[in-house]
Amino acid sequence: MKKITLALMLAGAASLVMADGAALFKKCAGCHGAKGEKKALGKSAVIAGLPVSKLEEDIKGYKAGTLNQHGMGMLMKGQVASLNDAQIKELAEYIHGLK
Repeated sequence: MKKITLALMLAGAASLVMADGAALFKKCAGCHGAKGEKKALGKSAVIAGLPVSKLEEDIKGYKAGTLNQHGMGMLMKGQVASLNDAQIKELAEYIHGLK
């Protein structure tokens, strides 16, 4: 019984992360596409399915103002400025799961 309860709790936690990541991604979808399939403003790489570590690194770089890929640094800094580390991880995991 304990194993079933633990499994259900873990499944619920995973759903919450995906839900939070999905909610956070709504802000991104306008440029990157609903499934991360577009090159934002025709400039960026397609982000769907990128490794979580790469996504986290890039988002943190944009937030810090130290990353300016394709001249998008200032625009992206404004988009991610309010995200904390937990939200960045949730967002990165969500984007990684897009295909």
